[in-house]
Order: sequence, then structure tokens, then C-alpha cells
Amino acid sequence: MAAISSIAPFLTVKSTKPNPLLSSLCPSSLGLKQSVAGPSILGAQLKLRATHIGGLYASQSSSPSSKTSKTITSAASGSNFFKENVVAAGTGVQEGAENNGVQELHVYEMNEGDRNSPAYLRLSQKEVNSLGDLVPFTNKTYSGNLEKRLGISAGICIHIQHVPEKGDRYEAVYSIYFGDYRHISVQGPYVTYEDTYLTVTGGSGVFKGARGQVKLHQLIYPSKIFYTFYLEGIPPLPAELLGEPVPPSPSVEPTPAAKATEPQATIPNFTN
Repeated sequence: MAAISSIAPFLTVKSTKPNPLLSSLCPSSLGLKQSVAGPSILGAQLKLRATHIGGLYASQSSSPSSKTSKTITSAASGSNFFKENVVAAGTGVQEGAENNGVQELHVYEMNEGDRNSPAYLRLSQKEVNSLGDLVPFTNKTYSGNLEKRLGISAGICIHIQHVPEKGDRYEAVYSIYFGDYRHISVQGPYVTYEDTYLTVTGGSGVFKGARGQVKLHQLIYPSKIFYTFYLEGIPPLPAELLGEPVPPSPSVEPTPAAKATEPQATIPNFTN
């Protein structure tokens, strides 16, 4: 009903005379009007003009950069940071992203041994990793090109299965934080001995409404992972989060500036 009310001022129904049936369908409380200007009710003309529905604004500019800026601004929810920085990132976005196509985002996750992570909670009280054991964790994250510190990962893994001579299978639920750009949440299988795909369950900030999947590529268990996100349903990502990724290998390391969290090598208000 709220959505109908928001477009009602722009609806005009024309007929030969007032009609009781039409009146019952178009009560005055919705702001719909009847006027005499047509041959019959069967020839009624509906004139619709909706520039505001449910709080979402459609850009009427033919300029691609203007369209991108307006789209990102609508997702920013009034944040000054988004207005001043994300909108300005309309250049350098991925081709096709304006149409909400799939966008790739690359992230490195690294356990540098300084966060007392992970913690292994042996609820099974068995010596071998067993069903129900919990593993809370948090690690540092870097951009795909390893030039910027992004923030952290934080979540928990639930042990599902121990495979002798291979490793372990977990169900993972966690988030990756991107400072003022907010966060992405994922859920799915984490297997210590092979790559897996997890579901993107949502996000906030520039990731609000995100859906898709993420490939988890194990480089060194449990200290180094390379993620490739395939994101849909969101405006173009800021150029600062993109860039050509360093090919994943066990030997990759962030730049010294990113590791030292120097100002030029971090994103705004990165989570530490």
C-alpha cells in the first residue's frame, strides 16, 4: 500500500463519466482522479509517471558518470564518507558494473601470528578434530594487489568432518571488513585441503544488497588464503578496492607500507 500511495499523485484515469466500479478501484484516499475525455471505460487511458518509488531515485541524466554517481549515492544512505569518496570513484569502475553485472573483487587473508588466532574449542573432548569442535578466528586482510591493508576477517568455523591423511572440513560463517566501506558476509564450506566456494550472504555500506559467491583458494593452511569474490546486485565498487591482483602463491607478501599500515597504504578507517 505504501508503494501505491507513493506513485498515486502521478496517476490519471480518463473515462466518459464517473463510474462506481472505477470509484471503488480508485478511492480518493489514493489520490486518483476521474475525468471525462474518452469513449468508454474500455478505452480508459492510464498515464503513469513514477520518478520516486520506495525511496529509490532514477537518474534522468544521459551522462554515464552522472548515472554512476547517482546510483552510488542512493546506496550510500546519507554517509558523508560515501558522498565525498565513493561517488568520486565513478571513474575506474569495472566495465558493465553500471548494469549491476558481476564484479570481481580480490582479497588476501593472512595470519601473521599477532592476533592470538585461531582458537580451537574442543567441545567433542577428543584428541582428533571432531564434529562440533569450534574454531573462532580473525586475520588481517589486504587488497588483491597487496598494496593496501583493508581490515580483518572475523568469524567462526564449525568442524564437520575429519578426513584422515587429508585434513578437515568445516562450515564457516564470517565477515570481511573494509573500514568505511563496511563489510561482506559469507557462509559455506571451508576445507583445509582443497579450494571451495562460499555464498555471499549480504553486506553493508557499498556492499549492501550484495549476492553471489566467493572462491576460497588455500595457499598455506591456515595462514594464507586468496579470495575471488563474484559480486552481483551492487553499484560499481570504488577503484581503491580494485586493481590487478598479484598472482596467488605461497610466497606472496603485502608491501612493507601496507604491512606497516602507513596512511597511503590503508583504506579509510580500516578495521584493525
